[in-house]
Amino acid sequence: QLQASGGGLVQPGGSLRLSCDASGTMFSIDIMNWYRQAPGKQRELVAGISRGGVRTFVDSVLGRFTISRDNAQNTVALQMNSLKPEDTAVYYCNVETYNGNHYWGKGTLVTVSS
Repeated sequence: QLQASGGGLVQPGGSLRLSCDASGTMFSIDIMNWYRQAPGKQRELVAGISRGGVRTFVDSVLGRFTISRDNAQNTVALQMNSLKPEDTAVYYCNVETYNGNHYWGKGTLVTVSS
């Protein structure tokens, strides 16, 4: 139901933009999130945005990543700037609906390397 795109290989200091289309979700979406999982590490919440536009970020991406959404289209984007090798991970789109369900997209790989 969730289609994520935009991953790839980028050099340190570069930028990528991830997009996620959740228009196939049956129920009204409350919060839209991006998670990531690096090799050997637990999945972590990178950024989230509520329907009203309240944003949260993990400390390690503050000032570098921004998150935005289009409520009419049920899409969410993650703009990643000043990328670092430690940002390398599989990134997952996640949505939380008002009835408490969580939906996950297939991950998209982001590799930051010279």
